[in-house]
Amino acid sequence: MKPADTRAAIYKPHVQGKLIAVSFVTVGELLFGAYKKKWGPARVADLNQRLRSVVIVPYDIGLCQTYGDLKATLQESGRVVADNDLWIAACAVRHSITLISNNRAHFENIPGLALISEAPVIKEIESQAVLPGMEIKKP
Repeated sequence: MKPADTRAAIYKPHVQGKLIAVSFVTVGELLFGAYKKKWGPARVADLNQRLRSVVIVPYDIGLCQTYGDLKATLQESGRVVADNDLWIAACAVRHSITLISNNRAHFENIPGLALISEAPVIKEIESQAVLPGMEIKKP
């Protein structure tokens, strides 16, 4: 997150003092965003340094089985989840990790997924009148 991103303060209590795990898919998405926006070498190096402080959840056959099972179950119920989002969810389900995401709509109602999302809270905060002397910066 960018330093001025208001989501950081809202999610901090959920992650402070905990081991952070990030899906291998999320790492790929972060790097894609960096390359697409033509980040310079220093900024990419900073991202890589930050990634060294987290556990990157790799793929294995158990993860592939979880992904396949989730995709079949969701398809049977008529629900479509984008492949990368489903891989991220499968990582969390496979390893019993609570997924923290500001994108509730992409992850809610995935069987077996423990999800924390403050998305409605953030919208409510941003919709409130700003008090004198306070400024809310949108991401």
